[in-house]
Amino acid sequence: MNFEFQTFLVIATLITGVIWLVDALAFAPKRHASASGKDAKEPMLVEYSKSFFPIILIVLLLRSFLVEPFRIPSGSMMPTLLVGDFILVNKYTYGLRLPVTGKKVVEIGEPERGDVVVFKYPQNPGIDYIKRVVGTPGDSISYKNKALFVNGEVQKQTPLGIYTGVGSGASQTGSLKNNEQLGDREHDILVNPLAPDFGFGCQVLIRGPIVVPDNHYFVMGDNRDNSNDSRCWGLVPEKNLVGKAFGIWMSWDGNKEGFPVAWDRIGDGIH
Repeated sequence: MNFEFQTFLVIATLITGVIWLVDALAFAPKRHASASGKDAKEPMLVEYSKSFFPIILIVLLLRSFLVEPFRIPSGSMMPTLLVGDFILVNKYTYGLRLPVTGKKVVEIGEPERGDVVVFKYPQNPGIDYIKRVVGTPGDSISYKNKALFVNGEVQKQTPLGIYTGVGSGASQTGSLKNNEQLGDREHDILVNPLAPDFGFGCQVLIRGPIVVPDNHYFVMGDNRDNSNDSRCWGLVPEKNLVGKAFGIWMSWDGNKEGFPVAWDRIGDGIH
């Protein structure tokens, strides 16, 4: 869906820009000459193109190189992100990429362990996924007994109590909410002690640790037992990265009081 909208923006920018340019160079001078000093009326197509071109161009540049909005469709990143959260993604943190093609043209930075990233799903690049980076190039990653191991060291978890979900996340009520220390960063996760470490199809790590190669990343959802992530389908290539999630600008799925908008989540940062 996002890919299709970006393609639409590129095409719309080209069409309106070309119409405006061709008219300015070829037809506008003739209209003005024949108007004998009076204001020549522009064709409706040209008038609309001149009006919409700068707007579409600005939207295209903003979404392609600066910030892009996304909506969270599933509970795989609970409790950090809830179903119905509308988030903002920094598009330049990991380098500037051309729209549609995704080709990187400017190197700026690389994902760090603990970053929440949006990326093109490796098995279907037309779909955007959001997960947390737990393994960067050179890291050895394994997962056992609900614990994440990075380079042979278990990432400490501190129990925070029983989780109570709201809205579409109510089904996760009863899961254990833990704080996980991932290197020098920390975040909250959900764990279901009754679920197996690997659900149906999630068998990438069963036979042992994986060493993350260059230009790839190992990602996991914070809702550890309800996430389709690198444990199931493998690594995220660097070329699939879209950007780093950094803030929530709207949350539309309900709160503890039963209102549709979770006002207390608006403006929260994503850590």
